[in-house]
Amino acid sequence: MEITSINAEKLAKMFLAGAKNLDAKKEWINELNVFPVPDGDTGTNMSMTIMSAAKEVSSLSNPGMKDLAKAISSGSLRGARGNSGVILSQLFRGFCKVIGEYQEIDVNILSDAFQKAVETAYKAVMKPKEGTILTVAKGAADRALELSEETEDIVYFCEEVIKEAEYVLSQTPEMLPVLKQAGVVDSGGQGLVQVLKGAYDSLMGKEIDYEIEGAASGSGVVKISAQTEEEIKFGYCTEFIIVLNHPLSDKDEQEYKAFLESIGDSIVVVADDEIVKTHVHTNDPGLAIQKALTHGSLSRIKIDNMREEHQEKLIKDAEKVAARQKEEEQAAKTEEPRKDSGFIAVSIGEGVNEIFRGLGVDYIIEGGQTMNPSTEDMLEAIDKVNADHIFILPNNTNIIMAANQAATLVEDKEIIVLPTKTIPQGITALVNFIPDYSVEENKDTMMAEIENVKTGQVTYAVRDTEIDGKTIKQNDYMGIGDKSILSVGQDLKATTLEMVDEMVDEDSAIVSIYYGEDVSEEAAEEIAAVIEEKYPDVEVEINNGGQPIYYYVISVE
Repeated sequence: MEITSINAEKLAKMFLAGAKNLDAKKEWINELNVFPVPDGDTGTNMSMTIMSAAKEVSSLSNPGMKDLAKAISSGSLRGARGNSGVILSQLFRGFCKVIGEYQEIDVNILSDAFQKAVETAYKAVMKPKEGTILTVAKGAADRALELSEETEDIVYFCEEVIKEAEYVLSQTPEMLPVLKQAGVVDSGGQGLVQVLKGAYDSLMGKEIDYEIEGAASGSGVVKISAQTEEEIKFGYCTEFIIVLNHPLSDKDEQEYKAFLESIGDSIVVVADDEIVKTHVHTNDPGLAIQKALTHGSLSRIKIDNMREEHQEKLIKDAEKVAARQKEEEQAAKTEEPRKDSGFIAVSIGEGVNEIFRGLGVDYIIEGGQTMNPSTEDMLEAIDKVNADHIFILPNNTNIIMAANQAATLVEDKEIIVLPTKTIPQGITALVNFIPDYSVEENKDTMMAEIENVKTGQVTYAVRDTEIDGKTIKQNDYMGIGDKSILSVGQDLKATTLEMVDEMVDEDSAIVSIYYGEDVSEEAAEEIAAVIEEKYPDVEVEINNGGQPIYYYVISVE
């Protein structure tokens, strides 16, 4: 089978297939994250980014290449979440700059588009790091350039580009020691490979469901699907590890996979000589477990009812809409004269929200670590703040790029993104804002002050791993500092205090404790009392943060 050109209709289907494949593999990609924390992860961020573009594409009716390119570029740019999502959107942006100039694309145009994609993405990252999605994209682009001189067959071209992308991905642990230590490849790079593989499946005519949930109605490339619990074909997400009695032969492994395919979908089977990690969506988890027991004993069994989770998601989505409407009502001051400076902060809990409001924040974007807000979320917030100069406090490393991307899309207001990496840094920045100062003076002052803030966050591990010289077991408590994991243990109080000990030094003056929704005020006071006794020269403050997932967020200044 040889294909020498692709039109817009075919490319639209390839893009949607790539998006669907990434979306289907997002949880698997999440598990590749180096830090085993239960929050908004790479797979989720990349999936939400590309699905934002997929909704734009699916609403087009018989698109030309220019309209298709605009939909992909704009949709991914505005929907970008997290650093990996922003980089993915920049790859699409560069790619679309090239393809939008043609009615049909061939190998040479594809190669040019790959080069432009990589160039655009590298420019968007202040300090590009090798061993990441950028490296995988560059490897694919370099191979694309070689192939453009060897073949006119797009099928062969795509096969070879994907092979090279997979090879570079396999080498990422050699480029980033932290990946090698955790025993994983780069999660962002894996996400990109899954997009390419899905697009290739469509190119080859594989039967694919192109329906995109939540797409605008119309006679577009795909039909519209409003997912309900009845439409979830297989209701139980089932995961476990088989501790093998004997290594599986290739035949045994194929038979095992075939059985799982007969009872479900979304199958991931990863085997070595001692264990087999299994993931399957099925209506009868018992059948999967019975089959697995014929090969050995089971551990880490996890079964989730996806229909119940879908209902919970609908409820949470409705709550988010209500919260956003409340914020919009509070921010509806467009009839008032525009003020000089305004503030947008990303927050993580009702208690923290109140602290930010008390410090003069005009608009709060909820989500933070648990759900990284998109560039579109940032733009909506900017639109609601009636000020000439708007300071954005991302309060999370993984949100700064989305904030910067939003800033480049605004023309009628000056946007100043302060690279706050934690909630305490954001609070410190606001405390040090002085109304009589100029924007530049305030920016310099606030930037200087956030450098003096050390932050520790206590959560639990979602899987076993080894990182920063520490062996971590699933459900262990972890104290995570600004640059590394500071403490690990099975006792929440002890792990928290050990983390604080690693943060406090002779220059420390204030320790601020923000306790989460799963922690009582009494428990936080016990922590504070121990710190006060151990460090009598340090002032200790307690605040109800109300944040999910993180039991304590603690700053030391």
